[in-house]
Amino acid sequence: MQTTTLQITKCESSKIDQVNFDKLPFGEIFTDHMFICDYKNGAWSNPRIQPYQPLQIAPSARVFHYGQAIFEGMKAYKDDEGGVWLFRPDQNYERINKSAERMAMPPLPKEYFFEGLHELLRLDQEWIKPGIGNTLYVRPFMIASQAGIIASAAEEFTFMIICAPAQSYFTGSVSVKIEEHYSRAANGGFGYAKAAGNYAGQFYPTQLAKQEGFQQVVWTDATEHKYIEEAGTMNIFVRLKDTLVTCPVSDRILDGVTRKSLLQMAEDMGIKTEVRPIAVSELVKGIASGEMTELFGAGTAAVVSPISGFSYEGKRYELPELSKDSYALRLKNQLMNIQYNRSEDPHGWREQVVTS
Repeated sequence: MQTTTLQITKCESSKIDQVNFDKLPFGEIFTDHMFICDYKNGAWSNPRIQPYQPLQIAPSARVFHYGQAIFEGMKAYKDDEGGVWLFRPDQNYERINKSAERMAMPPLPKEYFFEGLHELLRLDQEWIKPGIGNTLYVRPFMIASQAGIIASAAEEFTFMIICAPAQSYFTGSVSVKIEEHYSRAANGGFGYAKAAGNYAGQFYPTQLAKQEGFQQVVWTDATEHKYIEEAGTMNIFVRLKDTLVTCPVSDRILDGVTRKSLLQMAEDMGIKTEVRPIAVSELVKGIASGEMTELFGAGTAAVVSPISGFSYEGKRYELPELSKDSYALRLKNQLMNIQYNRSEDPHGWREQVVTS
């Protein structure tokens, strides 16, 4: 229910008719409106929805100089009857405030986050197309907007939500390079936060990996490079015999919403799960023995992304092609059925925004 504080200014005409929804580049086309609010004098204020447009911001804004910027990644789904749903948005809200705390940024009030999000999705609901694979990618983010280049935490911030229609992020399986030199995050750092700098630091090593023919990098621990941690922008899962294994979260590893959902779903299916450190040597031995049959990444954008092979110490290792009964495909199908309101939701993860 809308409060009297949220101001809505609708665009004069929609640009939706100019979009080819059968061929969508990920994250390049945005809906008609955006949500925005400001933090000044110790409080959030002026929540508003307005037409999507460029920002006017000072060149000396702290975000440009000291990197105070965080974000979230979410999706909205439309079922076959036209209802619009979110998947575990409470987890995204909790995590953006966890990221904010680590980056010396103010927590966002729950009513601003959810009211702005729901009203924005209602306004731009025609941009959400039905059908498995079609989604609206939702990007909440916060930046330090205070002018001035003194090297200290800002006291003024801007929070926004923008949305982009999307299809599948990855198609097919990917080949990855296990990183032996560069690190994504270190103990005591902010790897667990969805901070912009975490992703900027990944781009160069990933570029190098792509030059060698890989699509992604599997990050390893910063101390010894012996244990796997994340796969690009995804959490990583390994199937060893009949056990599904993933790394524990830490101050280096993002606590992924998809990750924790897959773990719960696997347990519901009777699949044995383990959360523990995974050594690279264990993967190499698992390939040789045949005990390792699946390796896949999991995240909001990619959902579940099978990994066909990896490189380590200059040698390439290939995994068998996934069967229809693979853990990766079973979990992906079940997860998407929940997200698109095609199956029961035993844990109450769906949140309806627009009724059919």
